[in-house]
Amino acid sequence: MSIGNTLYQLTLNAKYQLFNQGEQAQLIYGAFDVVANNVQSSPEETITIQFPIGYKPDRTAMLSTRNYAKQELLSRYQFLAFQQLPANGVVQLVTIIEAMFGDVVRSIIMKFPQKLGAKRAIPMQAVLEAKSIEDVHIRATDALLNELAYKSPHEFAEALNGLLSINLLECPAFHKYMELKATRDIYIHNRGVANDIYVRKAGTHARVAANQSLPVDIQYFLESYESCLQLNEWLQGKLHDQWHSSELEAAQMASSQSSISSAPLIEESSNTPANQQEPLKTKKPRAARSKKKAEQGNA
Repeated sequence: MSIGNTLYQLTLNAKYQLFNQGEQAQLIYGAFDVVANNVQSSPEETITIQFPIGYKPDRTAMLSTRNYAKQELLSRYQFLAFQQLPANGVVQLVTIIEAMFGDVVRSIIMKFPQKLGAKRAIPMQAVLEAKSIEDVHIRATDALLNELAYKSPHEFAEALNGLLSINLLECPAFHKYMELKATRDIYIHNRGVANDIYVRKAGTHARVAANQSLPVDIQYFLESYESCLQLNEWLQGKLHDQWHSSELEAAQMASSQSSISSAPLIEESSNTPANQQEPLKTKKPRAARSKKKAEQGNA
């Protein structure tokens, strides 16, 4: 397979994973919606729930029983649907994009190891343990990817430009992604409270000041989802400009010959959870956004 087609498949796979994340968000939200309405319609004012508090050596769960007042349980489902679900979704979006970048860099460096540069050094032990020159390239590439993983999005963009001559800072969606990744980091490392690091990394897209709670709701998830799709498509096009993909060209030709529509990611429901909020709808994606097409291309 040509390097162009390899890169196309990597970006296509990431797009499929983004679509899959959107689908899962819809299914989970729908499940919360159904359960919340069942609780709301229950004649009981106290509802008993069992949940695990440990795991026994015989591989059975140790269960605890709790009695919830109806409104208390509804508020729990409300929290899960409107706060926990989008927060978890944001983490997954960043993971998908980070993995895509890593796969792209790895594939290009393995194809063109000279891009590592003459000044890059690896430990002598790694060289002595290598079984082939390709093994040396793999170890050097792994070291490079490890370095890139610890860079801020802005530093990563500069490093990628030096390696691949692709300037992510020219992509508007990447600047939104920088804020998204900073938000992900805050939810993982600082319990959702912004700090100076968040403000610095998010730059002009910072949504709150330091020491303020950083909101993540369904609308933010949908906006982030769209930004990740735009970034994916932008990178796919830039890679195609440098390393032509016959598969992408064929897909574009097929797309121009047919009009493919897709339903909104999260639709309004007549049965909403307890706070009576309605989830937002996204714009209908373009033809290239067809999940079915992504699945076919990924086969």
